[in-house]
Amino acid sequence: MTSPAAVNAAAASFASLTAKLDYLSPPDLEQVRQAYRFADQAHLGQLRNSGEPYITHPIAVATQCAEWKLDAQAVMAALLHDAIEDCNVTKTDLIELFGSSVAELVDGLTKLDKLHFNTREENQAESFRKMLLAMARDVRVILIKLADRTHNMRTLSDAPRAKWARIASETLDIYAPIAHRLGLNQTYRELQNLSFCHLHPWRFAILTKAVAKARSRRRDLIQKVHRELEAAFTTSGMKIRIAGREKTLHSIYQKMHDKHLSFAQVTDIYGFRVLVPSVSDCYTALGTLHQLYKPVPGKFKDHIALGKINGYQSLHTTLVGPSGVNVEFQLRTEAMNIVAESGIAAHWLYKVNNPQEMTNGDRLGSKWLQSLLEIQDETRDAAEFWDHVKVDLFPDAVYVLTPKSQIMALPKGATIVDFAYAIHSNVGDRTLAAKINGEQVPLRTELKNGDVIEIITAPISTPNPAWLGFVRTARARSKIRQHLKTLAQADSEGLGEKMLTQAIRAEGIEKLPDDTERNQFIWEKLLRFSGNKNKSELLTDIGLGKRIASIVAKRLLTLLTERGEKQDALLLTRERYTSNDTVSQGSIVLDGSENASVQFAPCCRPVPGDAIVGYLGRGEGLIVHAEDCAVAIKLKNKDSERFIGVDWSEEPVRSFETEILVTVTNGKGVLARVAVALANAEADITHIDMEDEAAQDASDLRFIIAVRDRNQLEIALHNLRRTPSVLKARRTKESL
Repeated sequence: MTSPAAVNAAAASFASLTAKLDYLSPPDLEQVRQAYRFADQAHLGQLRNSGEPYITHPIAVATQCAEWKLDAQAVMAALLHDAIEDCNVTKTDLIELFGSSVAELVDGLTKLDKLHFNTREENQAESFRKMLLAMARDVRVILIKLADRTHNMRTLSDAPRAKWARIASETLDIYAPIAHRLGLNQTYRELQNLSFCHLHPWRFAILTKAVAKARSRRRDLIQKVHRELEAAFTTSGMKIRIAGREKTLHSIYQKMHDKHLSFAQVTDIYGFRVLVPSVSDCYTALGTLHQLYKPVPGKFKDHIALGKINGYQSLHTTLVGPSGVNVEFQLRTEAMNIVAESGIAAHWLYKVNNPQEMTNGDRLGSKWLQSLLEIQDETRDAAEFWDHVKVDLFPDAVYVLTPKSQIMALPKGATIVDFAYAIHSNVGDRTLAAKINGEQVPLRTELKNGDVIEIITAPISTPNPAWLGFVRTARARSKIRQHLKTLAQADSEGLGEKMLTQAIRAEGIEKLPDDTERNQFIWEKLLRFSGNKNKSELLTDIGLGKRIASIVAKRLLTLLTERGEKQDALLLTRERYTSNDTVSQGSIVLDGSENASVQFAPCCRPVPGDAIVGYLGRGEGLIVHAEDCAVAIKLKNKDSERFIGVDWSEEPVRSFETEILVTVTNGKGVLARVAVALANAEADITHIDMEDEAAQDASDLRFIIAVRDRNQLEIALHNLRRTPSVLKARRTKESL
């Protein structure tokens, strides 16, 4: 039973919460009070690790939300945020008592502990996916979650020490960057410091002492700068407010670690923030400061004209202060300061305090939140979704221009392709080439501040899988992956339809039943047999080798026969039996245009003119081998039912790669002579391997060359054998 003292403590803390809710109307305040009573009852008997009643935690979370001036629904959700998870309260209960909006907020905050996942990482990824999507639909979800995490971090010392590292690391890797991405600087700094304190207690203690000493040593300097600032601005007649800015311990530690500095070498521990009445005053104040102290070259940043992605605006300048010590100054308006400290939460702060000044609060972070929903539409896998989101939690940005001088902010390390997808997904998909400042550059080129970028598109251009190796933004990565998945599926579906058509012809049926109402029942029964959701999925599975076309065709024949259709005897004889009476599914004709659905085996690299066979790899689509390939022979002995007939088209539409081995005597210009011999045969060299340790008199060179057919390959080998210094030239295939 809870002690009277504990009950009094909880009541007192709720009284302190209501004192901060004076911006709410009486009816809203009454609703918050009802939510508190419900939460208090639901958590009755539960204690925190510190021994305090559990209700003190929801009250602390709600108090933080009240400091951000969030609305009544958000404060109620903060009080109820653990009710579903810990108290056997259902979402339906909350809808009936407090309305759907509050219930949705609480549901978005609830972890998925009741569901079963294969790994803890998968569970965590799914929880974050759910939370972030709820946040994208309603940003109050993440604000409540950040308030929740902040209070948990403040009280982490009460938790078992074994949990410190995991919770602190998660906070540092995930919640702090989200707070920064949404512009909640105060919360970001606090989460960083609390995580650092619990991850590295000894280093935290040492740095705390070092900063305290530095602060006392520099007290006279700070006071002198403060006096000189006030005097300079009094003379200019500008009303200002001066505030100190101290670097967080985690930031100091990170800088020392990344740049291999000692504490004494970190010079920007302390700085000044100058708050002025208007935007134009920021630039006037900058002039006053530059007259007072000399600026350090290259240490000026204008984040007002080029605001950060998270909405942050300020002028930054570093000046040489008294005694030659560098001092950083930040100049901003009071409105900018609220946004800088509270980020997206400034929307509610502004709404309450300065409704007429609220112009861009709604837009803060909204582009990023919207992109989460877009990525979710394309990425159903939770781990992949979280992978995308982590990529996008950047603290820094580069500012580039379109040819029409529109400024765009992109993460550091972003490339041409990232820029193209930031403009529009259609521009990204159709990107062919690009120019930076009028000069053509590779698509993987990283962008720099001030670059003017022009994207050249073409209707025939499509995303290249190699782009995934260098794109930096989640949006670009997600769009490229989605396009490639769609492309592969379409290719596999086309191949599957071709294979099933040929298999049903081998059973004496001219063509597949069409999609008319008369045949709907046939397709439904066939899909029940195969376990597929629809015809498209069935054909894709056949194309990927997950279903055998001949087995599906036999079942389809049975269904058609039951309906009264008869096999065509002439077609059956022509299609099903070859000259030696072996069963065939008919041959698929290949011309090189099959894309991802057909792969040419790297063990034998067949080219037109070779006798070939097709192997339906499980989930890999159709793999084409040379008939005498050792790997194919081995597969045929143990998995013969997965082989189908394939033939070359009379007019292939592209060249095909094959491997040759050339043995040469060592000497000057040998490689050049070999390359010329291949060029004379019009064969393209796509790859070359040379022995690491060449023998004294001879070396083996392995080439992968692209040729139209076997005849061109023979011409290339003939040219090589006639070349001086070439001892042997032959085609290579893998052997058993």
